[in-house]
Amino acid sequence: MRTILALTVLASASMTADAADIKSGLQVGDYPGAYYVADITGPSAGEKLCYRCKYGARPVVNIFARKMDENVTKLVKELDAVVGKNRDSKMAAFVVVLSDDPDAQEAQLKAAATKHGIKNTPLTVFDNSAGPKRYKIAKEADITVMMWVDSEVKVNHAMKATELNGSAITKIVGDTKQILN
Repeated sequence: MRTILALTVLASASMTADAADIKSGLQVGDYPGAYYVADITGPSAGEKLCYRCKYGARPVVNIFARKMDENVTKLVKELDAVVGKNRDSKMAAFVVVLSDDPDAQEAQLKAAATKHGIKNTPLTVFDNSAGPKRYKIAKEADITVMMWVDSEVKVNHAMKATELNGSAITKIVGDTKQILN
């Protein structure tokens, strides 16, 4: 009985460690390349554009999400406030919802932006649930957050939706200090 219990505890610990160790997106030191999204709520709403190109070497937070659920919305709202407070640093952020049916995302993203007052962070859609090929978004990652400045990734967080909680949001928002000069 003790052996079975010990194996169960070890298997449980192993699964938790694996979830925390998801490798998704560009890694620290990588160069963020260009890719196009459909802007839903940003200044170019209704257009396809490259926010990576538009923001250049500025400090940028790029969030990839499989869906815009309550916790992703909380994260975006907090990051949106940080972007608003750091206008002098020209900080920017954008969210990319990965979807094989991007048209189905439009109403939900507009509603989230309006309901939560998201003004500084465009909500966009990428037409493919795999994401931009060069960015290597892992299938098991529900949320991938990358932060870069001077065209170099400084921060990467990847996790399952169940791992995005209050403490994870606080950690991610705190990491914006790494891209602000």
